[in-house]
Amino acid sequence: MFTTRPTLQGTFGMVSATHWLASQSAMAVLEGGGNAYDAAVAGAFVLHVVEPHLNGPAGEVPILLAPAGGEVRVLCGQGVAPAGATVAHYRGLGLDLVPGTGPLAAAVPGAFDAWLLLLRDHGTRSLDDVLKYAIGYAERGHPPVENLTGTVESVRGLFETEWTSSAEVYLPGGAAPRPGRPFSNPALAATWRRLLAETEGAGDREARIEAAREVWRTGFIAEALVRQARRPTLDTSGERHTGTLTAADLAGWSASYEAPVTYDWRGWTVCKAGPWSQGPAFLQQLALLPPELPPYGSADYHHLLIEGCKLAMADREAWYGDAADVPVTELLSDAYNAGRRTLVGDRASYELRPGSPGGRPPRLCDHARVAGGEVSGFDPMGVGEPTMARLPGGPGTGADGATRGDTCHLDVVDRWGNMVAATPSGGWLQSNPVVPELGFPLGTRLQMTWLEEGLPGTLTPGRRPRTTLTPSVALRDGTPVLAFGTPGGDQQDQWQLHFFLAVALRGPVRGALDLQGAIDAPNWHNDSFPSSFYPRGRNPGSVTVESRTDPAVVAELRRRGHDVTVGPDWSEGRLCAVARDPATGVLSAAANPRGMQGYAVGR
Repeated sequence: MFTTRPTLQGTFGMVSATHWLASQSAMAVLEGGGNAYDAAVAGAFVLHVVEPHLNGPAGEVPILLAPAGGEVRVLCGQGVAPAGATVAHYRGLGLDLVPGTGPLAAAVPGAFDAWLLLLRDHGTRSLDDVLKYAIGYAERGHPPVENLTGTVESVRGLFETEWTSSAEVYLPGGAAPRPGRPFSNPALAATWRRLLAETEGAGDREARIEAAREVWRTGFIAEALVRQARRPTLDTSGERHTGTLTAADLAGWSASYEAPVTYDWRGWTVCKAGPWSQGPAFLQQLALLPPELPPYGSADYHHLLIEGCKLAMADREAWYGDAADVPVTELLSDAYNAGRRTLVGDRASYELRPGSPGGRPPRLCDHARVAGGEVSGFDPMGVGEPTMARLPGGPGTGADGATRGDTCHLDVVDRWGNMVAATPSGGWLQSNPVVPELGFPLGTRLQMTWLEEGLPGTLTPGRRPRTTLTPSVALRDGTPVLAFGTPGGDQQDQWQLHFFLAVALRGPVRGALDLQGAIDAPNWHNDSFPSSFYPRGRNPGSVTVESRTDPAVVAELRRRGHDVTVGPDWSEGRLCAVARDPATGVLSAAANPRGMQGYAVGR
C-alpha cells in the first residue's frame, strides 16, 4: 500500500519522536555509544526546548522501559497533589472545578526527576552528555515550528498584560517566534548550565545525577518553583490565585518504578501504566472485542471500536484514579467484558454507561453525570487540551480560552534490544507563567481531578491525578517487539488502538511490521465521555473522522446515529513507533506525517 514515508529498517538503532530535532539528538547519542535510555533522556530535554507548547521540565512523563532480557517496567514521572491541595481549600475559593491553568492546577513536577532516574539506573552517559543538545538549542536557537508561533500569538494579550515573565521569553522585543528564524531560550540554557556547574564536583556519574536531582528538589530550582507558585496568577476561573506547592512537597517526592498492567490478545501482550493513567482503557478496549472482528476499515469495524471505546471510557470515569483501589483485574476479566460487550448494539449510544465490576455500583462525579455537560462551542477538531487562562476581550487576544496544548512522544530501540516508550507532557508555555529565574513554567495536571469527595479521581494530597498519558510496549512470546504512543489527551488510547490493530491485523510488509502503513491509515476519535481537561465537558455521539475515510463508511455511521464530523485529510493522531524482530535483530521505526514535525531516524 502507499505510505507517506517508508518504514525505516536497520540493525544499529531507531528513534521516533514528535519533533525531528529530538529524534536526531537521540540518534546522535546512540551513534556516540549510548544506549536507548541515554538517547531517550537527551531527546526528552530537546523536546522541552523545541516543543515548549507541548511539554516542559516541570510537567510529567510516564516511561515504559523494556531492557534487553529483562522485564518491562513503568517509571512514573507523574507528580502528586501537594499537601495543601484539598477539596476544602479549592471549594473555599468558590471553585467547583480545578482551574485549567495557573498555580492552583500545579501538581508536584515529575518529568525532570523521572528522566534523571532513568539516566542514573539504566543509562551510561554523563549528565553533560545528555544535556548538551538541549543547552545548544536553548542558547543558539532552533527554527520554531508553526504551531509554536500560533500558540504564542494566541496568548499574546495574556502574556503582555498578565504573564509578563512569559512575554520576556516568548515575545522578545514584542515579536513571537517565527519559522525560519532561530529562536532561543537563554534563561533555560542558563538553568541547565548552573545545574551542571553546581554538581560538577559531586563524584562519579551516578553521584552527579543524584546531586542534580537534589538541586531540583531542594536547591535553586526548587526555590524558584515555590516562589512562582506563591505569585497570584490569572487562571481559567477569571480570578488570580496562588498555588499550594511548597518546598516540603518538592523535597518529599521522587519518581518511582512499578509493574505495568498487561493484557494478552491474539499472541500479543500489551503493557501499560496503571489506572493513575488511562492506559488500562486501551486494554479494556481489546478485552471488549469479540472473537471475530468485522473487516478492517468497514463501517461495522468503526462502529464496534467506537462503541467499545465508550464503554471503556465510562469505566475509566467511574473506576480509574489514584485516590482509591481500582479493580483492574475485574475490569479486564473475560467474564466482565463479555457482559459489557452485549451493550454494543446496532445504533450509536449517547449514554455514559459504566459497569459494576464485582457487583459494586459505579460512582460518577455529579459534573460528569449532567447531560448538559457538553462544552459550549464544542470543537470536534480540538484534539488537544484546553490550557489557557482568560482575559477580557475576543478571539486572538488570548481571551476565548480556545488555545489548546498537547503532548509529545518519544520511542527508542538500540542495537542491544533495549526499548523505551515515553509520553512527556505538561508544563506548557500557555498554561502557567514562565518561572523568570528558570525559563519554563509549572504544570497543570491537577485539572484532571474532581472537587467532589469519595471518587477515585478526587483531588487528594499525596495522590496522583489520573492522567491521559499512556505510552505502550507490546510483546510477542514474552519478548518486547513494539514501542509506540501518541499525543492527544483523551484521544491517545483511541488512536493507539487503531494503530495497534492495523499492525496486528494487516500483517508484515517487506518482512517487518507495517508501522508506517498503520500510522498513515485514516484515523478517528469520539468525545462521548467527560474530557479529562478543564472545563471537563463531553459531547455524546460525536465522532470525528479524517476525510480520507470511505464516504460509504461515513454515511453508514450517520445512519446508525453517530454525529460524524469529517475533518481534514491528515488531522487525527501523531503516532510514533519503533520495533525489533527478536528472530533477526532487525529494527524498524515510523513516525506520523500529521502536524509536519514528527520524524523517525535510524540505521
